[in-house]
Order: sequence, then C-alpha cells, then structure tokens
Amino acid sequence: MAQPTRAVEVTAEVYEYLVAHGTPPDATYEAIRADTETLAATAAGMQIGPDQYAFLRVLTEIVGVNLAVEVGTFTGTSAAAVASGLLPGGRLICCDISEEWTSIARRHWEAAGLADRIELRLAPALETLAALPAEEQIDLAFVDADKGGYLDYYEALVPRLRTGGVLVADNVLWSGRVVDPSVDDDDTEAIRQFNAHVAADERVSKVMLAVGDGITICRKR
Repeated sequence: MAQPTRAVEVTAEVYEYLVAHGTPPDATYEAIRADTETLAATAAGMQIGPDQYAFLRVLTEIVGVNLAVEVGTFTGTSAAAVASGLLPGGRLICCDISEEWTSIARRHWEAAGLADRIELRLAPALETLAALPAEEQIDLAFVDADKGGYLDYYEALVPRLRTGGVLVADNVLWSGRVVDPSVDDDDTEAIRQFNAHVAADERVSKVMLAVGDGITICRKR
C-alpha cells in the first residue's frame, strides 16, 4: 500500500488545535477529569480524551439513540457523553464491576442531571448482556473494557443492534503495538484477534480511525 500522504502527525499542538475547533469539553467532563486524576491517579490513563468525549456525544446525536449500552464505565466520562446525546426518554445501560471507580461516575452523573438516564449494572458484563432481550433494539454500543473480553462483548452486542445501529470499540491501535511483531502479550494479541474478526464480519460496515488510541466504528447492515 502507498504511503499515507494525507496522514497528519498529531503533535501536541495539532491535538490542542483539533480539540479547540470541536465542541469544547463541558463542565461535567472537566469535573470528572479532575476527580479521576486525583482519586484514580494510577488508572487515569483509561479516561477518554476531550476529542473522544465530543465524538461520542456527536455520534449519539447523529444515530438517534433511544437505547445505548456501554461495556466499561470507569469514572463515567464516556457515559456522560453518550447520555448527554440521547433522544428524549432515552437510556444508557452501563456495565462495570468496580464500585470504587463507578462511585465517582455516579456522583458526577447526579450533579450533571444525567442520573435518570443511566442505569449502572455492577456485574460481569457478559452476564448483563445475556440478560438483555435478544431482539434487535440497541441503537449504540461502546466497548472500552478488558481487552481479552472484546470478542465476547462484540458477539453479545452485534445480534442485539438494530439495523443501522452502531458499535464503537476503543483502543484498537493499542498505542501502535498491534503492528509491532515483537509484541505478543495477551492484551495485544486479543486486540489483534478482535480487529481481524471485525474486519471479516459481513454483518457490519466498519472503519478504523486514528482517534485517541484508535477506534473502530461498526454499523449493522
């Protein structure tokens, strides 16, 4: 394949520029970010950036979402983005297993007036997904959890997406390790397997983008 002549190196200056020229981070994002850096400092890198926050909200608004499902909630930034973009009466089901991190999320959802749109289920995500109705009803799904579970989450969610529904998976470039043949740890291999599986799946149209740590967007046919 030819060299990507249109690719732009995302320097710190370019990143600041692109964030500044999108929907700016709101007070909810900034409050969660500040608490995450203070209270969850050892894991703060798991929080999505302001570009992804704006992306998720805009995508939710574009799709027209009555029901969204999130796998991997952490301190609640991505959930706040999705919940803010739901249609009137829409709801978001969040799957996580950490009471510690999601307690931060709950507090900020309440302060932002989003708590009535979000249902947090603290249980293994596959159990929560298996308990959802089998019919196609999910409008939007966001997966940002343990990498070894990505394939299973994907296969639990895709049959439940409505036609035209969208699934977004985060960290699909895994800091570039997916293309480094010298890297073969379990998480990297799991992401490679997930990416190959999605690329071959004829049930969805898909695109991988170099946003954040890499995102894949799938639209159910």
